[in-house]
Amino acid sequence: MRVAILGCGAMGTVMGAYLTQNGCPVDMVDNYQAHVDALNETGAHIVGMVDKRVPVRAMTPEQMEGIYDLVFLFTKQTANNQVLPALLPHLGEHSTVCTLQNGVPEPYVARHVGAGRTVGGTVLWGATFLSPGVSELTQNISKNNHLFEIGEVDGSVGPRIRQVAEVLGKMGRPAKVTDQLMASRWGKLINNTCMSGMSAVCGATFGGVLGNPTARACLSYLGREVKQCCEAAGYKLPLLLNEQLPDSLDLADHTMYDANQTMFQVMYQDMHAAKASMLQDLEKGKQTEVTMINGFVCQTGAQHGIPTPFNDKVVEIVTKIEAGELPLSMENLRLFPREWFSYPV
Repeated sequence: MRVAILGCGAMGTVMGAYLTQNGCPVDMVDNYQAHVDALNETGAHIVGMVDKRVPVRAMTPEQMEGIYDLVFLFTKQTANNQVLPALLPHLGEHSTVCTLQNGVPEPYVARHVGAGRTVGGTVLWGATFLSPGVSELTQNISKNNHLFEIGEVDGSVGPRIRQVAEVLGKMGRPAKVTDQLMASRWGKLINNTCMSGMSAVCGATFGGVLGNPTARACLSYLGREVKQCCEAAGYKLPLLLNEQLPDSLDLADHTMYDANQTMFQVMYQDMHAAKASMLQDLEKGKQTEVTMINGFVCQTGAQHGIPTPFNDKVVEIVTKIEAGELPLSMENLRLFPREWFSYPV
């Protein structure tokens, strides 16, 4: 089986190293030439929760040859217009593209490579890109029951998705196969919109977000908007990572309001040092995926008549940071009007 990881930033580098080390050699494809060179010359160096260096095979997209059986898509959604057409010559009739991108990318990916080739999933661990050839694993993955939750868009469970799960299992933990992929995607969107969104807004690590009362309060309101839009789209938001945590994001009383902030604190208790990929992009002066993440919630809300002021504000702030009109600063929290909050912050 020929396997490629297309987009080897922080997450792709870590995954490529683990898969290769555990007996599933992959082609690690990235357009950052210095990173490709470092991977080939000195291997993938994974630091943080581990310290390992794994010899790998890396290349630029232009160096890809032949047909791949399985391609894991780890590029930013902002690059899809360029990446997906270029991938088509390397896909056969029975090839599979598994998108592990943030947001809800499956419908867009399917339009380009074909619904019959598209599966998807969510990533349940974190990493940060440090320098060419070096990525930091920011979460102790040995504590996770599952590192991925994957599925078919139509909810079927057959040999193809089980084969994808087998490959992802080379990370060291079994991948969970779900028959509710789109609901799972909405569940992960809670993480993307809330923690990643606020990390980008504040210019802070996850620990910095959780340590600020106003930023922490925003998590609850952002999450409530995602829940409302998820249900309007016809899906039920799954329990998040720990079935003992509350799945309700009803902020009608202070008890539930506090519970939802506690939920995020528990979920991210081992990830205080992590930075959202959107923040990493802002620090590098790159365009973020905010319109595909928080903006996706805003678009869904508009379709169903659901107000999404907190997600709207995240899109506004991050877009202004991209344009150089706002700094990367906790001071951006003042742009959330205090009358939006049910309780003092």
